[in-house]
Amino acid sequence: MPYPEHRPRRLRSTAAVRRLVAETRPAPAELVVPMFVKEGLTEPRPIRSLPGVLQHSRDSLRKAAVEAVQAGVGGIMLFGVPASRDEFGSGGLDPDGILNVAIRDVVSEVGDATVVMSDLCLDEFTSHGHCGLLTPDGAVDNDATLAAYAEMAVAQAAAGVSVVGPSGMMDGQVGVVRRALDAAGHTDVAVLAYAAKYASAFFGPFRDAVESALEGDRRSYQQDPANLRESLREVELDVAEGADMVMVKPALPYLDVVSAVRAAVHVPVAAYQVSGEYAMVEAAAANGWIDRELVMLETLTSIRRAGAQIILTYWAVEAAELLRQRY
Repeated sequence: MPYPEHRPRRLRSTAAVRRLVAETRPAPAELVVPMFVKEGLTEPRPIRSLPGVLQHSRDSLRKAAVEAVQAGVGGIMLFGVPASRDEFGSGGLDPDGILNVAIRDVVSEVGDATVVMSDLCLDEFTSHGHCGLLTPDGAVDNDATLAAYAEMAVAQAAAGVSVVGPSGMMDGQVGVVRRALDAAGHTDVAVLAYAAKYASAFFGPFRDAVESALEGDRRSYQQDPANLRESLREVELDVAEGADMVMVKPALPYLDVVSAVRAAVHVPVAAYQVSGEYAMVEAAAANGWIDRELVMLETLTSIRRAGAQIILTYWAVEAAELLRQRY
């Protein structure tokens, strides 16, 4: 047989060569770890459907934040789980509500050593589990919800957060939040817009984590999984309204969306590797069907390769250690 003129395998021959020519390198500083803090806990509590992930007490949250900084992760995204809820999500607006208290705790513990972020949505705080306020007939009231988001953003900024993440997919949410922050003097607080958040079946374990009261679904405001061009419109609107960063959620089932968004905008693009993505890998690994660490890193690499500069993942701390060893 003729001698091959091209031998691409030369650049795969050893681990050292593969490291040298790797095109995509997820870095610890690009990872953000979501953390849950539950009001009234004295000890951290495991989340059954998210093996290895905890509902934190305030004390354990502080310790976990320090561990995340030591691992070199780029940020921490905080979610609050209140002891009680009402139809207005009042606990999310309360300066002394669990999420705002947790922001103060983490900022006082780690300062600017990592980027402290907070989820800006009412779903964890409402008795009905929706991301906004409801009309008398049970529909989500977009414009009434915006007023609540504005107040919530100012409360989070006053608590010391660096980045707010409006995630409710209300029309106009980024502009309202930006104007509220600026009017209150919080011009340096950035907005990470959940610009393309899909009505996904992959969110199930997250709802365990926040003890969601949701009945029904969120298809009237989160995006249809069938649509990509709609995402580009949503992203364009959010950037025009003042988003500093935009996010696609979930990540793995929507890598085509991540890639299209990256090509369309000139702000940083994030992707959220959501609870169902994480739980599937953990379950398969627990059954001995896959190599957990290799699959973990492969998924993160694929999200980075698709164009996400920032990745929210429950593996952030562990993955940061593995990436340092690998690269």
